[in-house]
Amino acid sequence: MIKWNCTKTDRALIKQIVTRAAKDAQELEIDYPTRDIEMDVTAAHCNGCPLDLEKLLHASDADFGHDIFGIRRFIDRTTGRIDSGKFHPRCSLPAILEAAK
Repeated sequence: MIKWNCTKTDRALIKQIVTRAAKDAQELEIDYPTRDIEMDVTAAHCNGCPLDLEKLLHASDADFGHDIFGIRRFIDRTTGRIDSGKFHPRCSLPAILEAAK
């Protein structure tokens, strides 16, 4: 079962990330609805790949695109997990922080 629980602060950052990602997708003519972006980022963040959301929001265009479109490509929509053998977001939290959660 996919977990969707995150803090209010995380939700606010995710909303800002979604706005940026939707704009990028539109400019690149990629069909990626805002609802899907929000679900993918939230699922990845809450299901085994905690993201540094502040870092992601302010990342360079290259790093932001790598993470957003990489999450889109490699997320398992039945579990919310990302296959770390195939993809690792540049703006994910270090493993030591993940273990402390």
